[in-house]
Amino acid sequence: MKIRTGGPDDIPDILALLDSAVGWLAGQGRTGQWGDQPFSTIPARVEQVSEYATEPFLIRLAEDDEGRTVGCCVLSEQRGKYIPAVDEPELYVRILVTDRSRKGSGIGTALIADAVEETRRRSLGLLRVDCYAGADRRLVGQYRALGFTETESFEAEQPNGIWPGQVLAIRL
Repeated sequence: MKIRTGGPDDIPDILALLDSAVGWLAGQGRTGQWGDQPFSTIPARVEQVSEYATEPFLIRLAEDDEGRTVGCCVLSEQRGKYIPAVDEPELYVRILVTDRSRKGSGIGTALIADAVEETRRRSLGLLRVDCYAGADRRLVGQYRALGFTETESFEAEQPNGIWPGQVLAIRL
């Protein structure tokens, strides 16, 4: 697996990963996180992913040996609008998504290790992420397994109701 910096040409691959993740989640009846409609069919979601290909965002892509995109991590020094602020500079994981057909192959672990290294490269002491904290909190547990520690919870009002979130952090 190779990790490289992505850009505008990679938007279709990122949307495909997100579409696949939505389908995988919906297939398990887990629609609270991202709903049940593919990202690529929702103009606001396509716009959001396209924005990630511009400053101040950094797209990091994992590719398999054949050069296929199998994971994406979007980083920024700016947190999302619903996220509580901190009193220090940080790097923030805005999206982490992997090819669900390769579940358990270490793609997410490699992308987070890369994010930790990018945090160090920028001489920052904090890497944070937020995730869906509803239902069984399985996603929170996955981030804990990647080395994050839970910090604060939050709620974000969405068109289909309240979205329960959890912020997690890695201190360097």
